[in-house]
Amino acid sequence: MEMALSMSRESNKQMDSGKYVRYTPEQVEALERVYMECPKPSSLRRQQLIRECPILSNIEPKQIKVWFQNRRCREKQRKEASRLQTVNRKLTAMNKLLMEENDRLQKQVSQLVYENGFMKQQLHTASATTTDTSCESVVMSGQHQQQNPTPQHPPSDANSPAGLLSIAEKTLAEFLSKATGTAVNWVQMIGMKPGPDSIGIVAVSRNTPGVAARACGLVSLEPTKAVEILKDRPSWYRDCRCLDVWSVIPTGNGGTMELVYMQTYAPTTLASARDFWTLRYTSSLEDGSLVVSERSLTSATGGPAGPPGTAFVRAEILPSGFLVRPCEGGGSIIHIVDHVDLDAWSVPEVLRPLYESSKIFAQKMTIAALRHLRQISQEMSGEIQYGSGRQPAVLRTFSQRLSRGFNDAINGFADDGWTIFGNDGVEDVTVAVNSSPSKFFGAQYGTSTMLPTFGGGILCAKASMLLQNVPPALLVRFLREHRSEWADYAVDAYSAASLKSSPYAVPCARPAGFPTGQVILPLAHTVEHEEFLEVVRLEGHPFTPEDVPLARDMYLLQLCSGIDENAIGGCAQLVFAPIDESFADDAPLLPSGFRVIPLDPKADGPAATKTLDLASTLEVGSGSARSTAEADSSGYNLRSVLTIAFQFTFESHFRDNVAAMARQYVRSVVGSVQRVAMAITPFRLSSFTGSKSLPGSPEALTLARWVCHSYRVHTGGELFHLDSQTGDSVLKQLWQHSDAIFCCSLTSNASPVFTFANQAGLDMLETTLVALQDITLDKVLDEAGWKVLCAEFAKIMQQGFAYLSAGMCLSSMSRPVSYEQAIAWRVVNDDDANHCLALMFLNWSFV
Repeated sequence: MEMALSMSRESNKQMDSGKYVRYTPEQVEALERVYMECPKPSSLRRQQLIRECPILSNIEPKQIKVWFQNRRCREKQRKEASRLQTVNRKLTAMNKLLMEENDRLQKQVSQLVYENGFMKQQLHTASATTTDTSCESVVMSGQHQQQNPTPQHPPSDANSPAGLLSIAEKTLAEFLSKATGTAVNWVQMIGMKPGPDSIGIVAVSRNTPGVAARACGLVSLEPTKAVEILKDRPSWYRDCRCLDVWSVIPTGNGGTMELVYMQTYAPTTLASARDFWTLRYTSSLEDGSLVVSERSLTSATGGPAGPPGTAFVRAEILPSGFLVRPCEGGGSIIHIVDHVDLDAWSVPEVLRPLYESSKIFAQKMTIAALRHLRQISQEMSGEIQYGSGRQPAVLRTFSQRLSRGFNDAINGFADDGWTIFGNDGVEDVTVAVNSSPSKFFGAQYGTSTMLPTFGGGILCAKASMLLQNVPPALLVRFLREHRSEWADYAVDAYSAASLKSSPYAVPCARPAGFPTGQVILPLAHTVEHEEFLEVVRLEGHPFTPEDVPLARDMYLLQLCSGIDENAIGGCAQLVFAPIDESFADDAPLLPSGFRVIPLDPKADGPAATKTLDLASTLEVGSGSARSTAEADSSGYNLRSVLTIAFQFTFESHFRDNVAAMARQYVRSVVGSVQRVAMAITPFRLSSFTGSKSLPGSPEALTLARWVCHSYRVHTGGELFHLDSQTGDSVLKQLWQHSDAIFCCSLTSNASPVFTFANQAGLDMLETTLVALQDITLDKVLDEAGWKVLCAEFAKIMQQGFAYLSAGMCLSSMSRPVSYEQAIAWRVVNDDDANHCLALMFLNWSFV
């Protein structure tokens, strides 16, 4: 025993002197077992380890502590080395990709220089000629040079496998010339900078028929897996309704040809959906790369005719596809080209940017493909961990079902069972009815045992409108964070009741208007945080004990995307569906929501500064929508299309009641969105946020000056220290004051109505400037506070101000707010006449 202690002390001295202490293999194995369970054991756990493990009895706790420290350090170094190796592989592959891109750009520059010289020569020759005939010859010669010398007549045997292979080989060559050559003049999208953590290099076409986008990127997936995912277009392309492979034809070179029929959703209620009939060719190159090329089969190309689509407009996929090359050290280099002609002339002119913008198309399809590949690769590698306890694939399926259900509601296809319901004489809201829920939900659930019991059927009320000068990301973020500004508790309760065994018989036949709060519980998000899946808990608070059974918490599964204001051409969307507390993986979903799609701003005309009703003014082939006012002085000119769709269940004998309720509700939501849109336009927001120079609105500046001047005259003190005497500075400091300041109307026959509040006041009432004017003072103050104010009102009018004792008030969400003191004073104008009543609540806080 003494010898063991002596050895232990000697080892400790060696350790302290910096010498390495050797452990036997058995000791290392025992320590490794403990490390796997607890990498950082406590002092008590280390002492317990020595007592329980005899082979460690000759080692002191301090030595074991050092061993665990060294082991953690080695683990950290190993992870860091692995990370650096991964980054190095990505940088090497990205460098190779950038070198190839540089070579392609050099070829494009050389081609442009050659074409420029050729055109100069032609112009010089044309100017030197003296006869009309020679000029015509030069012009025709230039046209002939630009034309494709290859005849466009389809081969006579295009329906045969040999004829289809000929088309496929030509498509492959054209696709490769677009992906790695100079067939298309590509322009890199703003914000898409290459790097090891970026999505890749994204470019759009310029001066090319149709819309086209090209992307290059790196993913940590093997080429075969990447090709499999990209060919499964419905799994990542949210606008894809279905993709059916009609026939598969093997080729002699080991590839396959497929005849594919695809249907896509229309993005709004004001346009028709598109379908495609294509030939898809999968093959491999000599360097081991996998290539999938695709193009539409038309009368010009030849080939078998596709199925008719009565409710669809036949669009055309020009030579497109993806090239997947293996990357050294694992992973793949992806080249994607999407080039389509969406037949933009078949939609109203105001909507044509949706079908003519390559940026919008790139966001919806090309970038979405790269993001999905990156998401899958990180999920497979374990880089993404979700705390909800659900597998990433399950959460991804929820997002797909929400998006698909919302698209189905917007489009209302007849083959899903939808029929148009009669209107009430005004065509601003479209109501569609689906009396075959099993047919509608069949694609989502697969088996009849999983279908929800939705009674008589499903009803959808939908509308579209044109927004002017409203950033889509900002609008959707506001709708997400301030649901109480547009939603109705009674309608939410009715929707939630459809998931119960005994839903409410008649919607809105019960007391409405319970004050609610919302709590957002995150579930998952994509790699670049451009999409969020979350659960929203709506908290109900009853007014009276009799309302307790009716006021209960409700839950929504919500998908939010596109709230990044820096995204170029991105669609902003908020989709939600009621769920019950169990929230099973196969829970039925009936999505509703909002979609805002930006339109490219028109440069040839002024923009309107108010929201327009789009449905009542559209005519196919007509001129662009007339603007009703000039754009603001900042030059901000953004148009977007907002589409709203809400779905409800109904019993057969209450169908008309539900239809009337749905139509009225959507109109109410439209009105709320219009008010919000008018309030959050950048030139209005800058009046109060201080992010830009104050616009100098006469009303706002004058009111701020009157409030401060009246406070100084009546109380003898300063409301705040003025940094500057300019009107802009007064308004800015009043807006940013830490105490809640309000202005109310002075009326003898009605309760005072709020007319203004600073930022602290809006926070205290949990409202916005839009909804503030609907709030009266007696609804905010409690009974004791209202009595005190009434008792002091005469003093305020005579003396000019009064101090009010501490008390309580209620926010617009019915949350109690306490304040230490309040000051009320009479605001007078320049003529010393009464203008309004000002109130300031000091040191307020939520209880």
